[in-house]
Amino acid sequence: MLEQTYQVLKSGTDIRGIAADGVPGQEIQLTDEVAHNIGYGFACWLEDRITPAHGAAFTVAVGHDSRISADRLTKALIEGLTLAGVNVKKCGLSSTPAMFMTTVNFDCDAAVEITASHHPFNRNGFKFFTKQGGIESADVSEILTLAENAPKEPAMEPGIVTDTPYMNNYAEHLRNMICEGINADDYARPLRDFRIAVDAGNGAGGFYATKVLEPLGADITGSQFLEPDGMFPNHVPNPEDPTAMKAISESVLNNGCDLGIIFDTDVDRSACVDEKGREINRNALIALASAIALEDNEGGTIVTDSVTSSGLKIFIEETLGGKHCRFKRGYKNVINEAKRLNLEETTNAPLAIETSGHAAMRENYFLDDGAYLATKIIIKAAQLKREGKVLGDLIADLQEPVEAEEFRLQILPENFREIGQSVINDLAAVVSESDDYVVAPDNAEGIRASKPEVDGWFLLRLSVHDPVMPLNIESNTPGGVENILRDLRAFFRVYEVLDSECLQK
Repeated sequence: MLEQTYQVLKSGTDIRGIAADGVPGQEIQLTDEVAHNIGYGFACWLEDRITPAHGAAFTVAVGHDSRISADRLTKALIEGLTLAGVNVKKCGLSSTPAMFMTTVNFDCDAAVEITASHHPFNRNGFKFFTKQGGIESADVSEILTLAENAPKEPAMEPGIVTDTPYMNNYAEHLRNMICEGINADDYARPLRDFRIAVDAGNGAGGFYATKVLEPLGADITGSQFLEPDGMFPNHVPNPEDPTAMKAISESVLNNGCDLGIIFDTDVDRSACVDEKGREINRNALIALASAIALEDNEGGTIVTDSVTSSGLKIFIEETLGGKHCRFKRGYKNVINEAKRLNLEETTNAPLAIETSGHAAMRENYFLDDGAYLATKIIIKAAQLKREGKVLGDLIADLQEPVEAEEFRLQILPENFREIGQSVINDLAAVVSESDDYVVAPDNAEGIRASKPEVDGWFLLRLSVHDPVMPLNIESNTPGGVENILRDLRAFFRVYEVLDSECLQK
């Protein structure tokens, strides 16, 4: 490994690093030795945290997405786990949500998914689960410390590895959901009148077309990039990527589909496209998921990240009759806040969802699962079809902004968090004294303020991981984004610690 501590591999609640050659100047960090030690460190962490459910040894499921380094890292990680006496269920190509589900219904004490989400081909990483869900940031730090420093002493009995194709079980679970939810006359083939295109982006999501939809009678003509290929030759597997969304939209239109579904690499995120090729992601996806979640939770609270639009808040609260809680960016933050509201404040919060497409429903263990969300959407589409309606009818009242832009200001010095917070504090002071702006009363991070003159708002915050300050601006008036930008350019011009060139374009 590079001459640096294992802690540089920490990325929020995941481990991520360079795992393959191919990019000049980027040396491999996740070597066999490092992956082996992470497996051993996770075993040590489990030993300190939980009691094995069956016998003296832990059982851990291990799966991976389609990345080119997956097989190598799987082998090394499993060797570290078994050295510590952990039994391993080797699941092969798997989605991240499926790996968590092995702790629910497959007698596993914990699980690991080897993935780096939508990041470039040469990167990879690890996501960890116990029966309580994904682990926290502090847990990742401890696992890395144990991986780096714990003596690697073999267990009295090494763990046993069993090849276990769990994705077949997971696909069956989703098929049963659809059959029960639609309850068609032809119970076993409820999708026989649907043509649905799935775009897996050559990640791990191809199973959804061939093992979930097609056996239920769906025509999956138009599905594309289902074969796993860790070089991602067609487009980035990311529902936020414009090229990816264009690809699934064109497929829906070219093949006369009723619906299109697109996943990220490890299937913990998704988005969709309606029969007219219109994208349903970001605010529109949150609106659709909220409409579904609130059907049996009248007046419930939808927890989102901080960058959602004003129109979405109006839709959730006035059209759907729910409540909208904006919280910090980061899917884990949003999920944890929804859990807290349910437990500590006895608030009915059935859905936590981030604009990136991470959607976690309380009925599904607050697991951010792109395939589960797609399944709920397909069930609703079938129910609406009986009424002569389509998905777009559910969100027809959602007001999308006329203009929306995101700018990313680079923080140049190393102490970027301290500097970023100082800039936010300064801007908050300026805005609070301005007659032109109104500071948002429900803001959970950074500074969010609206400008009534242009029916618009801005949000400046610190990135979750990077030395970047994202600046989001939306307006319902043509030219409103530029109007707000003119005010902010003058403010940022004095900060030499920021690269604000992007604001001039």
